[in-house]
Amino acid sequence: MSTIELLRREWAAFRRPGRLIALAAAALSVIALGLLFASGNRSSCDWPCPTVPIADDGAVVSDRFWFLHRDLGREGSITVRMTSMTGTITYPPPNHDQIVSGLVPWAKVGIIVKDGVGQGSPYAAVMMTGNHGVRFQYDYTHDVAGSAGGVSQQSPRWLRLTRSGDTVTGSESADGRQWRTVGVATLDGLPDTVQVGLFATSPGDLTLRRIGLGGATEEVRFTQAVGVFDNVAVEGGGIGAWDSDPVGEMNHTDWERYHHASGAVEKDGVITVSGTGDIGPRGEEGALTAEKTLPGLAVALTIVIVVAARYGARTARERASRRVAAARSGVVAAATFVTGMLAVGVVLPAGIAILRANGIPVQPLPLLSGARVVVGVAAVLALCAAFTYGLGVWLRRGWAAMLTGLSLIALPYTVTAVPLLPDAVSEWLLRLTPAAGFAIRQTAAEYPQVTAHYAPSAGYFPLPGWAGLAVLCAYTAITLWIAVGRRPATSTDWR
Repeated sequence: MSTIELLRREWAAFRRPGRLIALAAAALSVIALGLLFASGNRSSCDWPCPTVPIADDGAVVSDRFWFLHRDLGREGSITVRMTSMTGTITYPPPNHDQIVSGLVPWAKVGIIVKDGVGQGSPYAAVMMTGNHGVRFQYDYTHDVAGSAGGVSQQSPRWLRLTRSGDTVTGSESADGRQWRTVGVATLDGLPDTVQVGLFATSPGDLTLRRIGLGGATEEVRFTQAVGVFDNVAVEGGGIGAWDSDPVGEMNHTDWERYHHASGAVEKDGVITVSGTGDIGPRGEEGALTAEKTLPGLAVALTIVIVVAARYGARTARERASRRVAAARSGVVAAATFVTGMLAVGVVLPAGIAILRANGIPVQPLPLLSGARVVVGVAAVLALCAAFTYGLGVWLRRGWAAMLTGLSLIALPYTVTAVPLLPDAVSEWLLRLTPAAGFAIRQTAAEYPQVTAHYAPSAGYFPLPGWAGLAVLCAYTAITLWIAVGRRPATSTDWR
């Protein structure tokens, strides 16, 4: 019998009503729970919701800072001397009266060139940071390191931005005479007149609160950064008066209302700028990512494991030949792959559309990334089915294969998705178990210039997608080699 004929025969035998109903239930669980999650998330505020900044590429970004600015033409520069950078961190209610001085690591104070004052518009900036020295950043995701260290009256920092058409160059100096280029950015499509000036911003201070068996949830404290400048000079194209504006909402917190409002103050040639917020990529707290529409994967995975384990045990009881056992592993994997493709292919675009219709910001999903999630998740489910089928053949008991499959795949995948275990334990589970394969579904990006809780419970896998898939492939290959490889080369098919 040819391989194609054998596969056809095994497929005809596999498609019993019970198995097809189970796989249909797996697909429906992914679709139903995903649509339920999307429908249950709606944007609601006690007052008009703040505008969500959208960059030119469609990404949801952070873009909130205080801006002292003026016009700048196609050729020109701004130079400043910075003599101080301080900050304040306040505790959230009910302990908001606890105030400490200090800067969060990615507080930013410096100078910026920006296409207007609208949120999400292109920009380039050179700045001092709370704990990462001088940086040149542009268009939200790009970050170039300058010199390390801080700033003080005794050790001031000179900063300069130079515009030549669409090209913006950031430079730094210790004395205002010898300059070093930090970075160069090309901002395509900049208008003839842009805004240039001084800015200050400071993201929330992230702290982790322990819960469960050592898991952690995020808490964010309000912070504010203050920079002091002098020797401000705009040359070669600077026109008009200075304006002082917030980019994004500001001065709504109790600290800003009653203690120190964000803004810009000039006295005797010295300018003090204070602000809160951030300029850069936006994490999970600001915008959902596509894989959040897949909460039903855990249910579907459990159903797939049960079906595959029982089918593997049946193969062992029937004393099927090595060739038949291999064909059956291919059939169960293929059926699961198609099930996963249909389910994820439906819920991913539908869930994203519903979330956006409900006013929930969702990070854009490029076509290739979406295809990778759909095909990748389907492939992972298929590999999990083949792995559990191999366990059924090997262990010869359906219940034993189910228990082993659930323990090695479903349990790690489920417990690491919530803040139950310590982050380090969750990360090792997703490195060492077959559940590592689900890293293929991650679309959330990690940025070194953004302080966030990069943990499995927040949607970040410790391995890249290809590496997690390789771990799952290794488990599947070894299990099938042990289970199928020891079957007799030929035997009677006791179907």
